[in-house]
Amino acid sequence: MENFKSDHEIKLIALDMDGTLLNDQHEISEANRLAIKEAQEKGVHIVLSTGRSLRSCEKHADSLSLTSYLVTVNGSEIWDDKRGLVERNLVNSESIQWMIELTEKHKSRFWAISTTRNWFDEIPEDIHGAEWLKFGFNIKDVPTRDIVLKELLARGEFEVTNSTPTNLEVNPAGINKAKGLKLVCQRLGIEMINVMAVGDSLNDLAMIEEAGLGIAMGNAQDTVKNAAAWVTSSNNEDGVAKAIQKWVL
Repeated sequence: MENFKSDHEIKLIALDMDGTLLNDQHEISEANRLAIKEAQEKGVHIVLSTGRSLRSCEKHADSLSLTSYLVTVNGSEIWDDKRGLVERNLVNSESIQWMIELTEKHKSRFWAISTTRNWFDEIPEDIHGAEWLKFGFNIKDVPTRDIVLKELLARGEFEVTNSTPTNLEVNPAGINKAKGLKLVCQRLGIEMINVMAVGDSLNDLAMIEEAGLGIAMGNAQDTVKNAAAWVTSSNNEDGVAKAIQKWVL
């Protein structure tokens, strides 16, 4: 792994946000900011690849003066450098209705992201009048979470991941951060082998596996660490900056 750099130049860095770029106070450290700035000045594309919607990641992208694409809602939306929508992948409203009923059945907390707003433990009266990007279950009880996961997978129409060990994130089947990054790479004329992807949770797994260099955070879930080529420090110890310094700068 030490001679990776001489084999494949990193032209794009894909960064998850929560648990990765952001520390536990949901802030970007100065070390992370500086490393990102230096990488951008070197001509490397910095792409936030996040489970968040554009609404909740835009201010961070602006604060970093990012000049590239954004992969949001786990790949359900792709935005270009001018924040124009490139692609959108929706969860159908009948499925949202079914998942709401599932939360009622298992008395679980939930959130949902539509094209116009984020919903937490509530939903509009007219579910079918909205366009839905993602649905999330927050279930601390392991047996209940396993039951819900089985029910979700049995439908065969969802991509199910997580962004913390206690939640489940639901996107349309086949929609994930890796697919979003492939589209970005295609538009930029970059190969996935020239991508470094950094993350901590199961919604980062596909991009970590398919990037030329997959990096897990020190605080990452074990499945993610096992799939990664290298493990950096935690999100509270400038793990992103250390990865960029080692592999890009």
